[in-house]
Amino acid sequence: MAHGDITHIDIPVSDMGRAQSFFGEIFGWQIAEIEGYEGYPMWQAPNKISGGGLAPRSEGFTQPRSYVEVDSIDETLARVTELGGSVQMEKSPISETSWWAIFTDPDGNTIGLYEGTT
Repeated sequence: MAHGDITHIDIPVSDMGRAQSFFGEIFGWQIAEIEGYEGYPMWQAPNKISGGGLAPRSEGFTQPRSYVEVDSIDETLARVTELGGSVQMEKSPISETSWWAIFTDPDGNTIGLYEGTT
């Protein structure tokens, strides 16, 4: 993935089992929990490239959220605020080599950011 690529899409759900069955049947997604991420089953599309997760629906997370890869979350969040957006969640670790954050654009759309190394 490169800077600006969509890396991941989270879908908020209220019934995890129902959602896994629904999306697996409709789109043929492979959906499974990964060790260390229990309660957050990951889905992979048939192209084996795109994917995301099914996450519990919560206040403030009621619509699917796309995550965009960036070279630096810190620099991107600084630009977001300079350009009229707002930070919803500061940079947080996913693993030792990857991080995420969430911002809202000037129109109120919530977008996730991903920064990682291999």
